[in-house]
Amino acid sequence: MTARQAHRSSLHLKNVAIFRGNRFVLNAINLAATQGDTVWIRGANGSGKSTLLRAIAGLLDIHSGTVDIIGTVALSDENLALESNLPLSKALQFWAFLDNATPQDSVVSMTAMDIMSLSEVPVRYLSTGQRKRAGLARILASKASIWLLDEPYNGLDSASTAHLDAAIVAHSNAGGITLLAAHQSPSINVSQSVVLDRLEHAA
Repeated sequence: MTARQAHRSSLHLKNVAIFRGNRFVLNAINLAATQGDTVWIRGANGSGKSTLLRAIAGLLDIHSGTVDIIGTVALSDENLALESNLPLSKALQFWAFLDNATPQDSVVSMTAMDIMSLSEVPVRYLSTGQRKRAGLARILASKASIWLLDEPYNGLDSASTAHLDAAIVAHSNAGGITLLAAHQSPSINVSQSVVLDRLEHAA
């Protein structure tokens, strides 16, 4: 992690409610995260973990409340967002260019997620676990100060999990913020956890 990644970042949610499909998916969500924080977003299936991350990323509108962000945001979810016909290295460099990063940043991120050996393999040929690591490498190379990771451990073996944990710790040490939406307890220390309760009632 380079010096230019060490920056001030913060994320504050106050009484956030999200309305989708004629019902409230989330209601009265509060969160305060500052530089160096790793936050575990917990909840059962359907409780709104993915919805919350997508709203923070600006991909979904909130019904009420406020989301205040200092810093840049990068989201990793089930959408790989890498061109399937490109070799992995080229696909990651495309995003690095958009994020004002360098090809070397992509190399560093691939090394961190142990996928350098796949650099010339077209994205469409990657296995499920390799695709997950590639998506995470895109986040690492982005230089974003706030990482939103939706079920990042799915499809990872123990070695890949260790690589991801090391990247999150390094991001935290550089002043970044990470939100982990995960069913299982993270194997690294978290600053706080936010529990989302399933809302069964229709609005």
